[in-house]
Amino acid sequence: MKRKFLIPAALLSCLLFVMAVVADLTGKWKGTIKTPDGNELQITYNFKANADKLTGTVDTPGGSVTVDDGKINGDIFSFKVTVDGNDYPVKGKMYSDSCGMDIDFGGSTVHTTVVRDTTK
Repeated sequence: MKRKFLIPAALLSCLLFVMAVVADLTGKWKGTIKTPDGNELQITYNFKANADKLTGTVDTPGGSVTVDDGKINGDIFSFKVTVDGNDYPVKGKMYSDSCGMDIDFGGSTVHTTVVRDTTK
C-alpha cells in the first residue's frame, strides 16, 4: 500500500523540481563576453522558458538578435544566435543565481558567466 503512494509522490516531486528549474531560467541575465580577439562585449539575455524549449533575445551594444533552437534539459540548456550570417552555438548550465555558458566562436570556445538582472 505504501509503495502505491511513494512512487507517484517521488515522480511528482521530480516533476515539480524540473518545473522550478525551468521557471528560474526565464528572465533577464547580464554579463560580459570576452571574444577570442580580446574585445569585451556587454550582453543581456532575455530568456523565456516553456517546458523544454528556450526562446528569447540577446541584446548587445550593436543590436538585438533572437535565441534560436533553444533546448532545456534540467539545469542544462543550449541555443544558438546568428549574427551577420554566422551561427554561434551556446551550451550552458544554470545555477541558483547565475548561468555558466560556453560560446563557440567558429572553433574557439569562450566561457562566460551571466547573472540574473534584478533591477526593475
